[in-house]
Order: sequence, then structure tokens, then C-alpha cells
Amino acid sequence: MIGLPPSLDRVIGLSGGALDVLMPMHLWADPEGRVVQAGPTLTKMARRGDLTGLSIFRLLEIRRPLRVDHVPGLIALAGQRLGLVLRDAPDLPLRGALTALPAGTGLILDISLGLSFARAVSEFGLTLNDFSPCDQTVELLYLHEANTATMALSRHLSHRLETARAAAEAQALSDPLTGLANRRAMDAAIARCLDDPTQEIGLLHLDLDLFKQVNDSLGHAAGDAVLERVGSILRQQLRHDDLAARVGGDEFLILLRDCTARDGMEPLAARLIATIEEPIPFQDGMCRVSASIGLVASVDYPHRPGIDRLLADADAALYAAKRAGRGRWSAHIPPPRGPGRRAGDAARVTPGD
Repeated sequence: MIGLPPSLDRVIGLSGGALDVLMPMHLWADPEGRVVQAGPTLTKMARRGDLTGLSIFRLLEIRRPLRVDHVPGLIALAGQRLGLVLRDAPDLPLRGALTALPAGTGLILDISLGLSFARAVSEFGLTLNDFSPCDQTVELLYLHEANTATMALSRHLSHRLETARAAAEAQALSDPLTGLANRRAMDAAIARCLDDPTQEIGLLHLDLDLFKQVNDSLGHAAGDAVLERVGSILRQQLRHDDLAARVGGDEFLILLRDCTARDGMEPLAARLIATIEEPIPFQDGMCRVSASIGLVASVDYPHRPGIDRLLADADAALYAAKRAGRGRWSAHIPPPRGPGRRAGDAARVTPGD
């Protein structure tokens, strides 16, 4: 900042430092339009260092109420509301008002941010110290900071609520011991698939054999270890899009999406039985169980089955496997529709080892 001409100092009766406090975004220009003094906030936003001696029209572009590029035209706008921008920040609209100094000694232009204050604060790193204490922008800045803090808190609370909701939903749809889905989740998944005419499904109903003996001889902790191991086996053996659920004490349902062929379902059933029959370590001993499985596929029905029919037929196939000697699978094959046959007629069960 250059020293103020004594005559100007006498005219306005203020020092340059006083102007910096009262109008941190002012420009004081001489009769030729050269900057005599610039307020600290405007200097900060201009990002040109010391502005002294720079032409006011190299620094600013006056856009409203009309474009001017000379001092007489600018002074003619004294008392009017000006629209202007910094030439180095042409997308940030500013407001201004100017007054001419007596005896043709120059002009003072005071600038404010108006509605662009939030962008300016962010872009130029402005703080409360960059504004006059009575500038309305200070109040807007307080509101902006409060609003920003409130929005951040709201986002944080929303995230926590969404996380809690997702956790509660997952807990409501999962079995806490095995980590598999529960009966509610499985029923919903089967219903969605059956409601989609383009989706065919296979369903396996698995029940553990000899599980009661494990509980009776080694205790419920051993039974829990067996169930956890079975849950792990199902996760490892199934595809990403398939779903396994624990639906009873030692009963499981397995939903296979778009896998209904016997040559796909039967090898899976045999593989699950063989893996489950491998001894399961518990404390100093081994737990030994097996499994029986009932198979049913939506494509085997002459008409789209309902969920109750599908589950009942899978259950019937399961118990056919148990009657056939346990540790095996059985497939439920509904008969084709024909003369004298009803959709509810008994179906045949094909056992497999």
C-alpha cells in the first residue's frame, strides 16, 4: 500500500488503516484509475500481491448497469448498485457501490460478496476476520457454518441410522449360529423367484442324520459345532447366487437359481452328503453325522407350483430318503398332467445314493 496523499487524507478524514477495518474489500483509485489502496480481503481474493499502482480496470470488470472501462464512465455510476467480477475470477459475481472524491481526486469503490459468499469463502479460504464486523456477510457466514455443521451432523446420523437399519434387517433375516439365512429370508427368496416367470429354481431340503446322538452324547456345544461346520460347508459348496438357510434345529433349505436339471442337482446333493460325513473335530474327539436330502425343481411341474406345494414336495422327498436308509438323496418328480389326473395327485420319489 502506498502512502495516502495528504489532501485525500484531509478530505475523507480517515487513515488507510481505518478504511481497511471498515471496508476490507474497498478500492481507492486516483483520478487516472490507478489503485492507491486495496482492502486486505480484496487483495487476498485478487491473488496478485500488492495491487498498488494497478489499473482498476485490469483488476475488475464492471458489467452492470453497463460496461465501462474508463474513470469518467465509472464515476458517472456513483450511487448505483454495480455488478462486477474480478478478472481472475470471472464466474464469481460481486456487488459494488462507489463514491467520487471531491475536487476530482479519485474514487472509492466498496465491494461485497452478496449471494456468492459461500463460493468465495470456499474458493479463497475466507474467515470472519476477512469481513467488517457489521457486514451482513458475517451473519451469512455464521449461518453457512451452522448449516454446514448441521448438514454434516445430519449425514452422520443418517449414516448411523442406515447402518443400524441394515444390521437389524440382516439380523432379522439370518441365523445367528450358522450365519446362514433363516426361514423368513428363505420363504421370501423362494416367493420372489416363483413370482418371476422367467426364473426356474431347484430346492434341496437337507436334514442331518445322527445329530441327536451328538447332542445326547457330547452335549449341545458339540451340536452347535456341527451346525456351524454344516453352515460353512454350504457356503463353500454353493454358487454366489444360491441361498442356504437353516430352517429348523438341524434342517436346512438350499435354493438353486436356474439350476433345475437332475444332472446338476444330484451331484451337488451327493457332494454335500459326502462332505458333511467327514468327521468334525470337537475338543478331544470327533463328531460324526450324515445328511439326507430331498430334491425338487420348479420345471418338473406341469403348472407353476406355489411355495407351499414346493416345500411340501421337498419335505416328502427328504423323508423318502430317510426311509430308504439315510445318508442319501431322493428326487420328487410330479407326474405329468393327463386324463383323470389332478394337480394334487401323489408324485413318485426317486431315491439316490
